[in-house]
Amino acid sequence: MNPKVIITCAVTGAGDTVDKHPAIPVTPEQIATSALEAASAGAAIVHCHVRNADTGKGARDVDLYADVVSRIRAENTDVIINLTAGMGGDVEVGKGETPADFGPETDLVGPEERLLHVKELKPEICTLDCGTLNFGDGDTIVVQTPNQLRRQAALIKEYGVKPEMEIFDSGNLWFAKQLHAEGLIADPPMFQLCLGIPWGAPVNTQTMTYLVGELPEGAVWAGFGIGRNQFPMVAQAAVLGGHVRVGLEDNLYLDKGVYASNGSLTERAVTIIEALGSKVASPDEAREILNLTKH
Repeated sequence: MNPKVIITCAVTGAGDTVDKHPAIPVTPEQIATSALEAASAGAAIVHCHVRNADTGKGARDVDLYADVVSRIRAENTDVIINLTAGMGGDVEVGKGETPADFGPETDLVGPEERLLHVKELKPEICTLDCGTLNFGDGDTIVVQTPNQLRRQAALIKEYGVKPEMEIFDSGNLWFAKQLHAEGLIADPPMFQLCLGIPWGAPVNTQTMTYLVGELPEGAVWAGFGIGRNQFPMVAQAAVLGGHVRVGLEDNLYLDKGVYASNGSLTERAVTIIEALGSKVASPDEAREILNLTKH
């Protein structure tokens, strides 16, 4: 059982959720406001994507990230900001017999361009997706080759930012441990176990337990499940000694038929953690656990 649990709130993501929920944060103002709501509810870390305000689709515009960060910091200088670096690896494989004719959803850039906002804004944490994945049904894959990841890890280290290594299956974890062994990831390594994303690691107790058993000694880790499995995995991660993630990126409902907000999801996570006998970590306590230097 983890006596002090860090809550991360993943505020909006980049998925096709705008038409599935009446209040998905899209604009920088909406994203920042929702992040502040989660922080007030107990989240020590807010994990932020940005979106195109006109289309609602995920974006990687540095100015949008800068707007979100400045709005959060204007109201709250304590919460830890975690910016995604997951955008820029999408490949829409061509249809039928022309797979090399990439489709319009392709957004594939190099490590330096992918991390421009991290270099510019210096968040305390950014994500590092640790492998290639068939991301859902259809023809889209998310690409991160081993050498691309080595370069990204080196750049993140150079920028003085802590990488949260996103683990979507067991091979991702194997390579993330290799990055740590090669000295590209500073101690303590930080892992996020991402369960239930088709077609990565399934969301169940056995999978989370297996992945936790494969972590290197001294690792700090969190885990989450998507959709209706979000809250069961909050309890599971805390019981196994980890930290937790909730938020509208992963789950749109508080209860069956009841739309959630980032604040209500965070409040429910606090209730679960405290009911299990643990305490929720403050931002400064989270920094101590993660060995972060406040920017």
